[in-house]
Amino acid sequence: MSEGGRIRVGIVFGGQSAEHEVSILSARNVLAALDPSRFEAVLIGIDKAGRWLTQDAHKLLAGGSDPRLVRIEGGLPVQLPSPLAQSTPSSGAGRIDVIFPVLHGTFGEDGTMQGLFEIAGIPYVGAGVLGSAIGMDKDVMKRLLRDAGIPVGDFRMVRRERFDAEPQQVLEELAKLGFPMFTKPANAGSSVGIRKVLNAAALEAAARHAFEFDSKILAEAAVSGWEIELAVLGGSPPTVSVAGEIIVEHADGFYSYDAKYIDEHGARLELPARISADEQARAQALALRAFEVLECDGMARVDLFLRNDGSLLVNEINTIPGFTAISMYPKLWALSGVPPTELVTRLIELALRRGRERAAIRRSIVGP
Repeated sequence: MSEGGRIRVGIVFGGQSAEHEVSILSARNVLAALDPSRFEAVLIGIDKAGRWLTQDAHKLLAGGSDPRLVRIEGGLPVQLPSPLAQSTPSSGAGRIDVIFPVLHGTFGEDGTMQGLFEIAGIPYVGAGVLGSAIGMDKDVMKRLLRDAGIPVGDFRMVRRERFDAEPQQVLEELAKLGFPMFTKPANAGSSVGIRKVLNAAALEAAARHAFEFDSKILAEAAVSGWEIELAVLGGSPPTVSVAGEIIVEHADGFYSYDAKYIDEHGARLELPARISADEQARAQALALRAFEVLECDGMARVDLFLRNDGSLLVNEINTIPGFTAISMYPKLWALSGVPPTELVTRLIELALRRGRERAAIRRSIVGP
């Protein structure tokens, strides 16, 4: 800990994914919500070349809200955490007590960074290696949900090797889902690489676009109904927020990257969602069940569809949900009576508790 007993929180953001810029915007809001009486922020930005650099808090907070205009600034290099350093980067950042990763997408949300922190013995906020990897891979996620009896929409998975070998056969198989459909990378977030496909003529270009971001893609049948999101906060037991609703008003016709982050009128959030008390209770129970089945911890946003017949489907889970000014996760908890500072504090406390529990696990049958 730093002088005065404050806990040093390493906020790690940026990263080498298509969601790099959104991560920077999320980190700004986590920093703004950090309780300065209890925590000292250590800002570590990972640039697009993979360099870990210390960042200036004043510059981060003063930046604009347009993801096209934000970037990682130059700073002192930070050595990757390692057991040899006893959880202490040897230059730039100094000692870190707990990590708050705000790394959306690949190389941050997919278990890779979580594995690094596990090996280094540093507590961190959010899901562990397994839950992170499952939540990132929408194909594996949907198969596990389906096998657990949790309803998901109709989907097909395609690997690049098969598509390259027999594209026409694959396109014919995908077309059986019907139109409209959505194509998306299996491992991505923030609607990166997603297209709404209205007819067979547009399917090949949409599939190839998704393959630009991953070697495995999904095609999903469109669902008629309402887009509902809930926030889950880990604990014993986990708790769930009230439901929020996404109403898309963008020309893309779905909750696309531009609708989320570029067009200020691209989408409207209804908080709380315009659903009945019974529908909300069923949505909350389903979100908690998905959180458990997918081995999540700490935090997650669960996205559902409420169909016209009143049934619910799980669309996906996000284990490092956005913390931007427009993001649902902090908004839903604020609406549920947990303001941003309390939310960030509880997430850090959960991380420290799990770190203590893992440190107490016996790892040898010889000696203590």
